[in-house]
Formats: sequence, C-alpha cells, structure tokens
Amino acid sequence: MLAASRHRLLTVLTAPAAVVALLAGAQVAVGRTAGSPAAESASSHSQVAQGRRVAAWSPSMTAGGPNFDDQTIRMVAHSTVEGGALRIHLSNLRGTIPLSVGTVTIGAQAGRATAVAGSLLPVTFAHRRSVTVPTGGEVVSDPVAMHVKADQSVLVSVYLPRATSSATWHSDAFDTSYLSSPGDHTGEASDASYVAARTSWYYLSGIDVVPTRARGTVVAFGDSITDGYNTPAGAYHRWPDDLARRLAATRPMAVVDAGIGGNRVLTDVPNIWQGVSATKRFAHDALGQPGVRDVILLQGINDIGNNAGPGGKPLTAGDLIDGYRGLIRQAHAAGVRVIGGTMLPDKGNGYYSDSAEAIRQEANHWIRTSGAFDGVVDFDKAVADPADPAALTPAYDSGDHIHPNEKGMQALADAVDLSLLR
Repeated sequence: MLAASRHRLLTVLTAPAAVVALLAGAQVAVGRTAGSPAAESASSHSQVAQGRRVAAWSPSMTAGGPNFDDQTIRMVAHSTVEGGALRIHLSNLRGTIPLSVGTVTIGAQAGRATAVAGSLLPVTFAHRRSVTVPTGGEVVSDPVAMHVKADQSVLVSVYLPRATSSATWHSDAFDTSYLSSPGDHTGEASDASYVAARTSWYYLSGIDVVPTRARGTVVAFGDSITDGYNTPAGAYHRWPDDLARRLAATRPMAVVDAGIGGNRVLTDVPNIWQGVSATKRFAHDALGQPGVRDVILLQGINDIGNNAGPGGKPLTAGDLIDGYRGLIRQAHAAGVRVIGGTMLPDKGNGYYSDSAEAIRQEANHWIRTSGAFDGVVDFDKAVADPADPAALTPAYDSGDHIHPNEKGMQALADAVDLSLLR
C-alpha cells in the first residue's frame, strides 16, 4: 500500500486483536486479516504515522452504560496538547451488539453545548459519514482539518440512529455531556435541541493529534484519585490536568487520564462500570495510546480497602507487588517506561484499618526502594499530614479523607519530577 493512501483505511480493532494491533501501532483495515502481507504493509506505514501522533485526550471505557435510540450525544473533550489533523476514536469495546453511528461532528466549544459559530466540521470514517462499530471493537476516524490548543475544549457530537445495547462509557467524567431530543442534531451549533445533561462520556474514547511541539504521551493510570473524584465538573483540576499544564509551560507532552473510579490492580470490580482489573486493561488503556512513552502508575488503594486478593483470598502486600511487577513487565515489553506512584494516606476513611495501613506502608516502601520502576513519584509524602502521616493533610482533603481536593490535586502534579518523563 502506498503511504499516501494510509488515511483512507477505516481503522477497526476488535478485542483481543485490538491490543495486539495497538501495541504494534498497526491499523487493521476492513477486509484484511492481521498477519497477511497486505496487513503487514498497512502496519509498516501506519507505524510511521503513529510515531507522529499523540493522544490528546482519552478516557478509559467500561461496560454498563445506558441505551440510546435516535438521539444525538454532544460531549466535551479537553485537549492536553496543541496539535492538528485530529482523529476521533469511537469504542464499542464493551458492547454486545454492533453500534450504528449515523453522523459525527467536532467543533470548538463556546459554552455548555453551544459550538463556536462556523467551527463545526464533519468527521468521516474511510470517507463516509456513517460507520458501524463491531461488537467488541473500536474505530478511528479520518483526520479532521482542525487545530486545537493545549487546555482547550471541543464538542464532539455523535448521532445514534438505531437502538443500542448498554453503552461502552466512562461513568464519572467530571464533565458535562448533553443529550438531544430525537433526531440528528450534530450539525447544529446551538444547544437548543440538547435537552438533558449527564456527567458521563459515551462511546467517545479518544482524540489524537499531530502535535505542534509535543514529542510523546504520558499516561496517568489509576483509580478515582486519578479520575478526579470530588473535583468540580468541567474545571479540569484533576492531577493529570495540572500535570499537563506544567508540561505545556516547560517541555510539552500530551497527558492521558486513564483513571477509573473504584478500579483495582489485581481483580475485577463487581460493579462493571468500575472496570476490569488494571492487569487486564493496562495494555489497551495505557500501552495502546498513540505516542505513549511513559506511564505514571498510582493504584492499589482499592485492592487494600476491599481486602481483594487474587482468587478471593485476603490481600497481602506481596500480592500487590506481584501485580505491579506484572504491569512493569507489560510496559517494558512494549518499550514504555513506568513511573511508580506511592499510594496516598486514607486515615479517617472507611477503607482504613491498622492491617490495611500496614499493607499500604509495605507496598509504598517497595515502590520507593526496590528499583523495579523506572522512576518514583512520592505522592504519599506530597499530601500526607506531617502531624499524622497516615492521614491526608487537612488543606488537601476533599472531605472524605481519601480523595484530594483541588489544592491536593495540584500538590500531586507538582510532586512529579518532569525530568523523569521522556
């Protein structure tokens, strides 16, 4: 295949082949079989393009969302990096039937569900306005001739003409999405047809760009602390957002927030919207991001708080450490560095007990001293109360004694030594 024609492919990835293709940086075209000479040719060209692209925004997706029928969803996506030639990622990874997408547009946000006049652009997939996303699959659009700045919000509108199954979604967006009255309202700049608001993202799993200056992507991987729990909706004051602003001012890199509230390292959560384990999702959600170079891992407190060891057994620090080692192996096999983050204190929260604190302390000691990670961020030290290191310092406590407030989130971002990032 000629390099000039590589963008005419409709990228369709299905699990588990999706993980393999993403790790290889490959685009798998409709009608092609991975491993065939034609697919290998497509892969070689797409890897060149992949090297130029970075993930500007990409929430981790789970199962369990609502159903839709003949409705337009307008969602806010907040870019962490400056760039152009945007591509939109749609996911039916956790769906049970094929997803029919009628039309998609993207434009600059003026406010709420209103787009800047004249900014709405059509999004195509293999030069077609409509696309069907297979069950368990994902698609990537053709590049859109649009430029975004770092810390800028855009509106992505997706029209779903037929009844869906339970949506692939990101439940806790800490942002606002807008649902329309019946019909296709993707081309309307006004918000007049958008009659309901939600705080989740549906099917929209990423935006990547050709960056203006950035050389790579940092993935912040974790649970509700990384996802931004207890931060105001639409404020973009999660610690990965704050880290992105630090990087933009010094050494531009894209930042992806791959946090899921309630998520664990070792075991799946019974509430399916909180996601499969980090061990299972790491290859897709972290290592599959365009341009990924570094992952900052901050996770494990949900394993400890639920005493959720492998096989239903009580958790030990050794179990958690084995889980970390497995994630490190996955990353290094893909040529990605992993920065280990120490777990935050939680005294006063329902998760806390003397035995749980002992596991946290043992695991944090290993993170700091083992040398297994490619670097360490001591998040624990950054937000612990000097008078009681088992607790968050009151100035950083959102009130539940486990999730930092906006000042605490900034403290976490400030704790990252930027020289650790490539």
